[in-house]
Amino acid sequence: MKFALSLVIFLMLGISLHAVSPFKITFIPQWQPQAQFAGYYVAKEMGYYQKYGLDVTILPGGPEEPSAEMLEKEKVDIATMFLASALTERAKGLDIINIGQVSQMSSLIFVAKKSSGIRSPSDMNGKKIGIWRSDFREIPLAFLDEYHIKATIVPISWSVDLFLEDGIDVMAVEWYNEYHQILNSGFDPNELVTFFFYDHQLNVPEDGIYCLRSTYLKNPDAYNRFVKASFEGWNYAFLHPQEALNIVLKYMQKSHIPANLAHQNWMLNRMKDIIQVDGKNNSRLKETDFARTQYLLLKNGMIKSNISYSYFVAGYADATK
Repeated sequence: MKFALSLVIFLMLGISLHAVSPFKITFIPQWQPQAQFAGYYVAKEMGYYQKYGLDVTILPGGPEEPSAEMLEKEKVDIATMFLASALTERAKGLDIINIGQVSQMSSLIFVAKKSSGIRSPSDMNGKKIGIWRSDFREIPLAFLDEYHIKATIVPISWSVDLFLEDGIDVMAVEWYNEYHQILNSGFDPNELVTFFFYDHQLNVPEDGIYCLRSTYLKNPDAYNRFVKASFEGWNYAFLHPQEALNIVLKYMQKSHIPANLAHQNWMLNRMKDIIQVDGKNNSRLKETDFARTQYLLLKNGMIKSNISYSYFVAGYADATK
């Protein structure tokens, strides 16, 4: 009798353990480990994914592992992408959906040296403008189109050296990243002229969380939980910045990425600025932001037809609660 009872308990326990076994998700951010993605690393290290029944593997991103390609080949389940890039990929036929919007405002800047004589967008005519050679080109090109700027476009990587050495007059930079690299190179902010895109009717939010529609539909609840856990990671990172930075540095060192604590601290603070615009997290892609981005891409010929907002977004977790 005791043996039979023990067997029943064992079988019930086995069923219970099977029922709550973690759901496996492979995730890749669109770039190499840095504080731009601190919330995900914190969510992993602090056990938030585990709390929501997820077993998350985070891969290092970068130009060799483009988010869209990794999703298309189903090498990952979830990736981060810029909104403009995601809409462009969707227009090409990649059936991706936005399941969470992290950044809520643009962090793009055109930066020039005051010594160049550039003071307004029209002064960029005839100049050499550095724009990234890979993804993230769409909105800088839209800026030039908006102001009818005729300039020489110089494809650049993520180094600021060409700008520092006067090889280009203007450079597209991120507020949280390359702009600070320029400051760290010895420039005072007063020696620079900045054109923040959000001041020029180009306030297009960037980092969002994406997956294939087919992937999402297999288990919507699990992917919603990933978004919720990730935003809890961001909340913790902003409340405990030093702990978050230590976690970020751990991931950078693991991927053999040179780590500069001061730069990562700047990046984390600027991520807070663009994520918690109203003082709290909002995981939704606003329809107005979607419409603005789509309009710019259509106007500049980067996409050819409208994409439905309700078809592009799905399954938001309510990360504000």
